[in-house]
Amino acid sequence: MDIDNIIKNLKQDNKDGKVVQTDFVKFMEKVADPYLVLICCILSLRTNDKTTYGAAMRMLELAKNPYDMMRVDVEKLKEAIYPVGFYQNKAEQIIELSKEIVEKYNGKTPNSIEELVKFKGVGRKTANLVLTKGFNTPAICVDVHVHRICNRLGYVKTKNPEETEFKLREILPKKYWIDFNTLLVTHGQNVCKPQRPKCEECSIKDFCKKVF
Repeated sequence: MDIDNIIKNLKQDNKDGKVVQTDFVKFMEKVADPYLVLICCILSLRTNDKTTYGAAMRMLELAKNPYDMMRVDVEKLKEAIYPVGFYQNKAEQIIELSKEIVEKYNGKTPNSIEELVKFKGVGRKTANLVLTKGFNTPAICVDVHVHRICNRLGYVKTKNPEETEFKLREILPKKYWIDFNTLLVTHGQNVCKPQRPKCEECSIKDFCKKVF
């Protein structure tokens, strides 16, 4: 698999405007704050980017650090992040998580997967995203887009996102780890969709084994 040319073409698609990043993806690319990446990623779980972006902006009007967030009234936070999926649970989770960061980590978001996944409701996908977008540390964040596209390409043959992550850790050059999620998410949202992928428009179709 010519992963170098795949990455090159996907980056060129972004540069040429052939694919468009959602406002939420653009925000996550620029925020560069581990805590904000963490709580915004929690909002995004099982919620589309458009809804998540609006909710994230309303949430950040209430607080932007764990010290302030732990003091936010949970009902106000629920109202702010509605209608993200499971908004009631997420509001409680974010406030509790903020308290833990203050009390156990002196207000600093942990910078390891092992510590991040100790937080309630935080899995490897979220933890990896915090490392890449919050700490600019090489990690592989695998969501449904990354899992689907990597299997569709024939780059991996895995059953779930966690398997995909560990396989990619073996075969994907480390220089691509940080950008990989954003490139594939954008490609998946614009071109390589779950149903009816736009193969005729795909810049990496020549490298794809079309495993459906």
